[in-house]
Amino acid sequence: MTPEITDPRFKAIAEEIRNDPENASFTKRGIDPLFFAGPDCRIMIVGQAPGRVAEESGIVWNDRSGDRLRDWMGIDRDTFYNSGKLAIVPMDFYFPGTGKSGDLPPRKDFADKWHPRLLELMPDLKLTILVGSYATKRYLQLKSSASLTQVVKDYRDYLPEFFPLVHPSPRNQIWMKKNPWFDQTVIPDLQELVAQIMR
Repeated sequence: MTPEITDPRFKAIAEEIRNDPENASFTKRGIDPLFFAGPDCRIMIVGQAPGRVAEESGIVWNDRSGDRLRDWMGIDRDTFYNSGKLAIVPMDFYFPGTGKSGDLPPRKDFADKWHPRLLELMPDLKLTILVGSYATKRYLQLKSSASLTQVVKDYRDYLPEFFPLVHPSPRNQIWMKKNPWFDQTVIPDLQELVAQIMR
């Protein structure tokens, strides 16, 4: 399972999210919000939204994309889920459904409503890893027309607070081949930074 939230302040927010009328359809089906946050978190990972596999298993990033993200960060599965140092806070905490070309986007106002409240309770965050265009454009306050490739290429401009990444989906394999600088430069720097913070 996604790590259990034990701090009462975070548990209270999770309960508010469950009881929010906007999430009623999920709560009625017994689906809980998928995220993890706690007072000792030092790195926050902001992705798009849980996928179908994550919803069914109750574990965020429990798929091939998650495996690749962990490889990029240079950490194992146990550290990812059980260290208590990684906040996993998607742009939407529920699977939004499937459209013609993949998963539907996260709901527009979800992050604005809940992320600030969680961030207030995580004073020791040193880095926010932004995975994909939705997280990147919101947190870096970019125009919708901004090129994610260029943003990721310019990742040093957003340090030390943010580290933008493309989505680790297997569908991005072609992008990876077209942009060898990502493996050569971005990933080593990400791994070094994560290792420093997680010590």
